[in-house]
Amino acid sequence: MSDIKKNTVLVVDDEVQIRRLLRVTLEKNGFGVEEAGTGQEGIGEAVRCSPDAVLLDLGLPDMDGLAVLKRLREWSQVPVIVVSVRGHEEDKVTALDNGANDYVTKPFSTGELLARLRASLRLAKPEARTTIFNSGALHVDLAARTVKVADKKVRLTATEYSLLLLFIKHAGKVLTHGQIVREIWAADEAEKTGQLRVYIAYLREKLEANPGEPELIITEPGIGYRLVVPD
Repeated sequence: MSDIKKNTVLVVDDEVQIRRLLRVTLEKNGFGVEEAGTGQEGIGEAVRCSPDAVLLDLGLPDMDGLAVLKRLREWSQVPVIVVSVRGHEEDKVTALDNGANDYVTKPFSTGELLARLRASLRLAKPEARTTIFNSGALHVDLAARTVKVADKKVRLTATEYSLLLLFIKHAGKVLTHGQIVREIWAADEAEKTGQLRVYIAYLREKLEANPGEPELIITEPGIGYRLVVPD
């Protein structure tokens, strides 16, 4: 028996026939296979099995595949190949801009799909497969999108969560005002600096033991902000 670990591919597609075809093709070529028929199932399976790659349909019954892709990219850099009937250039550009590694249009050649999958796996960088971030009393489950402080659940608005997520992605590093504004609001620094200060205050009020003397989200005078991580 071989000791070589199989690469596991998660197939997220609502069509049973497509999942069956991909399972047979992938297993025949030495891959392990996990399946999901909805977007929420796909996210859950990605957390559970930590796949080496994901084949993702866009036309899912409960949520658009792009929403699944965005959720995955909040905490994982697993290679994602979109497999969709949507063949317009703008669909491909949007998927790639949102973090897809490749895009294959249905109906597809299994040989081409396998070649693209192998290429994505070769280019993939090993990553720490963790969905949890801790700093002091702050506990964030990136997959479940839950935030707790001292074991008490904290409710954040969409903008507050996006801001916290940005800090977590760059934990320990200084983010300039301009970087944050561009990432969160896709605007110029001058337009949103005041709004950024307001949201930083909101976050501190919800996450800090003493918002007036923050120990988690630190101000770097004249530059921006930094999320403190434990030594």
